[in-house]
Amino acid sequence: MDLTLLATVRPDNGPVDYLPVFLLLFLAAGLAFSQILISWLLGKRGAHGPVKDSAYECGIEPTGEAHTRFSVKFYLVAVLFILFDIEVVFLYPWAVYFGSGQADGDIFQTRGQLVRFLFGEMSFFVVILFLGWYWLVRKKAFDWEEA
Repeated sequence: MDLTLLATVRPDNGPVDYLPVFLLLFLAAGLAFSQILISWLLGKRGAHGPVKDSAYECGIEPTGEAHTRFSVKFYLVAVLFILFDIEVVFLYPWAVYFGSGQADGDIFQTRGQLVRFLFGEMSFFVVILFLGWYWLVRKKAFDWEEA
């Protein structure tokens, strides 16, 4: 690829190139400020009291402490969900590229070599993913009987 061609295609216009970005930031800040200002101007102002300042929980009076201890398993499941969810997200771009047929210009001589390589790499990734899941099952990380 000839890099001199890229330098001659478009001249550097300096700050003019960033005008749409600055305009978007200005509009976003203006919208946020205007919403706060409108709610302050049109909002009701009244005396605060115990009824108004109480927490609303679906019409039921709150009972117990607000700061209760939760089992670590709640947090463990949340972290594991995020971990597996993010790992599964990596499958989508692979599947799109794998099925697109856009293998021209890669380091492989044939499409068959690329397909075998991509399939092998993703198979390795999925095997590691399932080994981690199996280890968590063996450690009873998903067992809720003790929670």
